[in-house]
Amino acid sequence: MADSDHRKSLPPQKRQGFRRTWCCSFTNPPKSPENLTSFYQSKMTQIKSGNSFPNSPQSNRASLGLVGRMDPRRILSPGRVSPIDSDNTPLDHSLLENLPAEPSAVVGDEIGSEKLPEKSPELEMTEDDEVSSEKFDVRLSLKGKDGGSLVLELDSKVLSENSSVFANLISEYHKNSGGLANLYRIEVPEVENLNVFHQTIELMYAEDITQRMVNMGVSRSIDTLEVAAGIMFTKGVLSCLKYIEAVPWSEDEEEKLKSLFARYAFDKRTAEDVLARLYSGEELVNSQQHLAIQLINSITNCTNLSYSSKELKSLVKGLLSKSSVYEKDLTGLKKEDLYQACKSCLNSLVGIFQEASDSIVPEEERGSSGRVESSTRPFIERISVQVDNIKWLLEILMEQQMAEEFVSVWAEQEDLLRMHEMVSPMVRYEVSRISASVFIALGRGKLLCQSESRCGVFQAWFGPMLLDYGWLQRCRKGLDVKVLEESMGQALLMLPMKHQHVLFMEWFQSYSRHGAECPNLSKAFQIWWRRSFLRGSRSHTVELESSESW
Repeated sequence: MADSDHRKSLPPQKRQGFRRTWCCSFTNPPKSPENLTSFYQSKMTQIKSGNSFPNSPQSNRASLGLVGRMDPRRILSPGRVSPIDSDNTPLDHSLLENLPAEPSAVVGDEIGSEKLPEKSPELEMTEDDEVSSEKFDVRLSLKGKDGGSLVLELDSKVLSENSSVFANLISEYHKNSGGLANLYRIEVPEVENLNVFHQTIELMYAEDITQRMVNMGVSRSIDTLEVAAGIMFTKGVLSCLKYIEAVPWSEDEEEKLKSLFARYAFDKRTAEDVLARLYSGEELVNSQQHLAIQLINSITNCTNLSYSSKELKSLVKGLLSKSSVYEKDLTGLKKEDLYQACKSCLNSLVGIFQEASDSIVPEEERGSSGRVESSTRPFIERISVQVDNIKWLLEILMEQQMAEEFVSVWAEQEDLLRMHEMVSPMVRYEVSRISASVFIALGRGKLLCQSESRCGVFQAWFGPMLLDYGWLQRCRKGLDVKVLEESMGQALLMLPMKHQHVLFMEWFQSYSRHGAECPNLSKAFQIWWRRSFLRGSRSHTVELESSESW
């Protein structure tokens, strides 16, 4: 009191020079024995008064003590405090098979060069104090890979009952000490995450582990599962697996689980529910070779032109893309299957054109009044569905670098070519959208096919394109006509000169009659003209030189 009164009498500047002794504030530990004694008296008074830190498990008679060692003398969690200098604590770097670093038992009464501080003879030990001291008979020192450290004072009975790894270490420690040790020291170096290891140990004292899992979340629970598996904490492993299986995962969490299951051999019966979500069965794996074509056939067999079908096409195309993050080795995407789907759509397209050209509706589609039923859709809609399917398959083929054969397939559609002039332009122009896709791919170098195939497709579909171009301009459906004109010109210039002459002259006559209703290939035409003139002059010169040499 006199000291306190004296301090109050000082001015504020002088009062700041006084420093409180090390107590519950957990500042730097005092060095003098007197201050150590006052510290333990303060702690024992706190125990007698029944006061405890929040979340302390003392009420369950299974106390957990720890000293925060992440920073010097920083307490990370409530519990029993032991003034040990972490800098002098030795490490045992032997490793366990299932742990990143092995917990090791240190036999003896010293840590480094310091002895454990003995209780002051002036302190009186009550019955409660003796019980508490018996429970804290294991000092677990955790050393993190990042340089931090953590000291936990634990109950050997709780550790032995929950972890077979710690049970063996404590038993060995007890045996080596001749049964005289009253404090077991276990060190775990190279800990990946001190907080996760600490939380895993705390689960041994928890009454409701599942609720603790809910509070931690999936990612932290997976980390806890790894530590629990390493120290063979069976109850913790079971609780983690039960919680993880019952909640949704993100893709990153799923990858963490796969990595964990690859490194640890969990009991199959224990982890079967989680494994069922991580990996496919043999039957499903075998069926994956047909999965891709099943998706494609499901879309191409759909006869409705709807928003959902467009969304599905975009989805499947993205999944099958070579640049997709979802690309798998067992997609089963075969060239033969894709071309079979293309031919199926082409056959349907020919059938619709046949109906349109004959203007005949099958009798089974007529009602008793002789009128066409309302379920019969217009030709233009049915043709548009098949054209969209073929264009979509062509995009997949080009993505898979399998589309060169399609150029020849499209050039050989003699039935469609024969019926093209017989059908109304309002209906037939849809097929020229397929030709446009082929011409654009050729002009941009996305289809590396032979000259014979390029000549064939131009001879077959260049004329119909000139006839349908006006309708393509009015009903573009995403088609960029400027890109089409440029690509058609480039593709024409890739043909042999004799074919260029025929096709450019056909275009010139059509353009002179129809003007804007015909594609503008003027730039390509000028290039062809210059090349033809120069080549003709040079060839004539070469012939003259050859004749003179003879």
